[in-house]
Amino acid sequence: MHNELFSIGPFTVYGYGLMIAIGIFAAYCLAEYRARKIGLDEERVFGLTIWAVVGGILGGKIMYYLTIVPQIAADPTLLYRDLMEGFVIYGALIGGFIGVVLYCQWRRINIFSYLDLALPSVALAQGFGRIGCLLAGCCYGQETDSAFCIVFQNSVYAPNGVPLVPTQIISSVLDFLHFGLLILFAKKWKKGEGQVAGLYFALYSAGRFILEFFRGDLERGNVGALSTSQFIGIFAFLFGAALFVWAGKHGKPEMTADIPEKPEEASGELQDE
Repeated sequence: MHNELFSIGPFTVYGYGLMIAIGIFAAYCLAEYRARKIGLDEERVFGLTIWAVVGGILGGKIMYYLTIVPQIAADPTLLYRDLMEGFVIYGALIGGFIGVVLYCQWRRINIFSYLDLALPSVALAQGFGRIGCLLAGCCYGQETDSAFCIVFQNSVYAPNGVPLVPTQIISSVLDFLHFGLLILFAKKWKKGEGQVAGLYFALYSAGRFILEFFRGDLERGNVGALSTSQFIGIFAFLFGAALFVWAGKHGKPEMTADIPEKPEEASGELQDE
């Protein structure tokens, strides 16, 4: 795989960045479309996306710094060296989650409704993001003798000329399946607001926990016998499972639009804006 897809003068288009951009754009378009279908305010989607993306970037970077504290203590320049590299997905998810919650509180809109709207889009974006990982060669798998493998020839990150478990491809397929399941659940089986969000965290963390056993990039760090992602994933799964059960019992049965029914309430909201 070649991360550098093509260049136009001094400007180079990288596969990883392109896939991330495509993922964010697809996630935004999907959320806006679904907002119209289920009666939420589609005009909120742009702000929601910005807050989620900024929160995700900050969260992913902060979590990465936490995993390399000893290295930072020895070389503080790591804090500002290669700012575009070194992100932890769980940190990005936590940061994005906090961004969505803060945005909903600021706009005084239903948090669970918009979390359920946003997280299928997140799964879709992750599917494209893992294609970017494949192009770049990062997040690679262990060496394997299996015929189901991938061999990199020009990767800066993965070992070249060695058969590896294709963890990027597996992750991408699982993310797209995850996205499809969340959409199907939201349409057919959802009983309360917040269940889609809970299901997202439970399923993603369970799948990621298993897939971590096949990863070969050991610089991810570890907590005892578990990788850092597996350790965090345990808490993410418990959170998701608890939210899923709670929302099924106490969440509102249907999402409701943010547009008030009474004219006087509508004028009041416009004044607040």
